[in-house]
Amino acid sequence: MMKFKLAALLLILLGIQACKPKTNIPAYNDTFSSGDAKFAADESFEPIVDAENYVFKALDPKANPKIVYKPENDVVNLLLQDSVRVVIISRNLDSNEVKVLKTRNLTPVTSKFALDAVTLIVNKASNDTLITVGEIKKMLNGQTKTGKNIVFDNPGSSLVRYLQQLSGNTNNFKLKNVFSLQSSKEVIKYVSTHPDAIGFTGFNWLDDPDADYANAVNNVKILGVRDEDSKKYGTQYFKPSQVTLSEGQYPLSRYLYVINCTNRQGLGTGFATFLISERGQKIILSSGLLPAIMPGREMQIEHKLK
Repeated sequence: MMKFKLAALLLILLGIQACKPKTNIPAYNDTFSSGDAKFAADESFEPIVDAENYVFKALDPKANPKIVYKPENDVVNLLLQDSVRVVIISRNLDSNEVKVLKTRNLTPVTSKFALDAVTLIVNKASNDTLITVGEIKKMLNGQTKTGKNIVFDNPGSSLVRYLQQLSGNTNNFKLKNVFSLQSSKEVIKYVSTHPDAIGFTGFNWLDDPDADYANAVNNVKILGVRDEDSKKYGTQYFKPSQVTLSEGQYPLSRYLYVINCTNRQGLGTGFATFLISERGQKIILSSGLLPAIMPGREMQIEHKLK
């Protein structure tokens, strides 16, 4: 009888265990400010993202975010393949991409954290100083005669997507004088040694460059751009700066977004939160880009008694 009762009890316990919902919750070793995590970022924004990551790790020494830099198309693919769950790109996800994430019960949280300028550069020896948006569109569509080579970073980059949208050319710029290199750094180096070239790059690559391409930056200059269709500034040329970006005067700009799909308070959420925090926005401000949220300034007022 006792053996029967024990056997029955065992069957009941096994039945209860079988009825428990099966969960595939991965084991995490990261928190909001510590541990390891892998993120992906558009390589067009490597300088500013590196600066943010450097300060983030200095403030939280136990945090070890590893950031992989790739062209925008590859960054989005890493997110959709679940290789990373935090990405930094210059656009929102489209509806189909959001659907893919929702099939894995992931909800993207998207935050703007900076405004970058798409910058045109030429060799210092060039006589060119000004260009209009209309001229840029014609140049990218092969509608103007020019002996200049037009170069940009990578066929799958956010910059190429931006220029395609600007010009209406979705044919990957299949022109004999328009071609891509491999990175923004290569674009700057190429233009610095070719007086007949016009390069497109993000403004964040030109402010406080690393030693390995600082000489190249010194040998290029930035073109002033006029948007002839602008009702307010249609007669004026502007170079990119925090002032011209904030006033809407410089016509070629794009936001930087951090997209967090972790659905938890881990290191990904910690880093995404840092980017839009006051300290993170001050890093944007000091870089020459425009913060999405203008950080406040602390003032100390001393009152001297007479």
